[in-house]
Amino acid sequence: MNTITAVNEFVIRFANVNGTGSASANMLFAKSLFRMGIPVSPRNMFPSNIQGLPTWYDVRVSEKGYMGRRGENVDMVVAMNPQSFERDVKSLAPGGFLFYDSTKYIDTGKYRSDIQWIGVPLMEICQREYQNPRQRQLFKNIIYVGALAALLEMDFDVIKDLIASQFKAKQKLIPPNIHALELGYDYASKNFDCPLSIKVKAADLNKDKILIDGNTASAIGAVYSGATVASWYPITPSTSLVEAFEKFAERFRIDKETGEKKFAIIQAEDELSAMGMVIGASWNGARAFTATSGPGVSLMTEFLGLAYFAEIPVVLFDVQRGGPSTGMPTRTQQSDILSCAYASHGDSKQVLLFPSDPKDAFDIAADAFDYANRLQTPVIVMLDLELGMNDWISDELEWDDKREYDQGKVLNAEQLDKLERYGRYLDVDGDGITYRTYPGTHPEKGAFFTRGTSRDEYAVYSELGEDYVHNVDRLTRKFATAAELLPKPVIYKAKASAVCGVVYVGTTALVQDEMTDLLEQDGIYVDAMKIRAFPFHSDVKKFINKHQKVFVIDINRDAQLRTLLINEEDFDPAKLLSIRHYDGMPVTAVTIVEQMKSALGISDNSNAEKRA
Repeated sequence: MNTITAVNEFVIRFANVNGTGSASANMLFAKSLFRMGIPVSPRNMFPSNIQGLPTWYDVRVSEKGYMGRRGENVDMVVAMNPQSFERDVKSLAPGGFLFYDSTKYIDTGKYRSDIQWIGVPLMEICQREYQNPRQRQLFKNIIYVGALAALLEMDFDVIKDLIASQFKAKQKLIPPNIHALELGYDYASKNFDCPLSIKVKAADLNKDKILIDGNTASAIGAVYSGATVASWYPITPSTSLVEAFEKFAERFRIDKETGEKKFAIIQAEDELSAMGMVIGASWNGARAFTATSGPGVSLMTEFLGLAYFAEIPVVLFDVQRGGPSTGMPTRTQQSDILSCAYASHGDSKQVLLFPSDPKDAFDIAADAFDYANRLQTPVIVMLDLELGMNDWISDELEWDDKREYDQGKVLNAEQLDKLERYGRYLDVDGDGITYRTYPGTHPEKGAFFTRGTSRDEYAVYSELGEDYVHNVDRLTRKFATAAELLPKPVIYKAKASAVCGVVYVGTTALVQDEMTDLLEQDGIYVDAMKIRAFPFHSDVKKFINKHQKVFVIDINRDAQLRTLLINEEDFDPAKLLSIRHYDGMPVTAVTIVEQMKSALGISDNSNAEKRA
């Protein structure tokens, strides 16, 4: 039987039961590899209940730096869940390794004969070593990490150092965890030929990189951008973003001398109320935000329309998940593109920003508040569960201490004194952006209230058609101004001349390098463009017009990005070829390449000589 042989290039899947404490042990494994200088991308696939259902944790080890999900066939499974055992066995590639608890006899022959079976009596060891049932459950996870350390030739000292760091505030927990590690390590070393034919080797590829999830990076960006108010209603997968913001605000937003909190975090009764509070805080001059997912966006649309029409800065983090309705709460999609772009009734358009990795999430979160103030409009940061709730290797988060916040066009009392009459919705500069005031800035002039109804340039209520048309046409000019102000797309040129292009947003960027390499193996060369904002920068139209055909990758059923491009830029639909993936799992490079080759009429077993 052939076995998989690989060094620093494989996928291991942990199959556990939700609520058993396995997440910490699995993360310990992934972080240990990261500390060894090996690129890893851990990915948690968990159910939407508290405990009892199957959960999976994939760790892709890739010296090439491939961060996207590889696919269903993995190289090793740590099968700790009887409920999913048969499915987990099937997920192994031929020649792979099945690590299981051999305390109870399993007839391995009735499952598969083309894989390697590695049985470790985990529960037997735990029953011998621990009396407390909860300890048996928790330390069982640490024991299998110790066994993997021997089987994969991991640096044992790195794992011990991580445990010491993890429990530095609870020193008494360090020795028993290290003992559990040693139990697993010693058993594997004595009973198996270590290392296996798949193993790891210390490298120096992570350098100054960090391991962080997108929600935490966004929260840090919000803190650094000066945000002081967060109103929210809990919903997966955005809850951890506000929780992280609260943690960092407790650290950085409390006066050291007086103990006074310089921030406010309010859990509202629902998402509509949360958005209303953010609008009120923002109108009064605070940098305020909320975070939600698709169902919450649906509830917020009325107030998003108010903020758009009354022209109030608002920042919303939408961590997208599977829909519609409750959909798949713990699965990833880019399913809110259209609902956010056109959020609210009537002729309204919202500004969208698309981060693709944690560093990007930090930068965009920080910039979002400046954009909202500059444009006096809602800005929606479009993360997804894949980015928000998983740890990623990222460049360090950097902040320029000399940076000044952009508050936009805000008049003070002295400036108002010089005006004969203040016009809240008067376009002085021709860019569609008017001048605003904070309430109470001046005793006579300025804005003391706002409304969501039609008005003239001086904020006087008006139902005259010409006043309404004049106002909404100005909002259109402001949207055009935004297109050139927001982040430009990032364009990646192919190594050879390409007549086809690929367009995508967000975490699809994680598979780009692997996708490009797979295509080039068949002589197919494509230029790629990562769109970072809506409204679309003029470079988006230039890129698409330059290519004969353009593939638009959508992580949703209805090709929402493609639809938005056609609606807004009037592209010929025949020119934009749709690549779609929407089963709730992160898209793979193989999935994209297969659909592209099919559209080009290239069979998988052919070696294309023409360049697309």
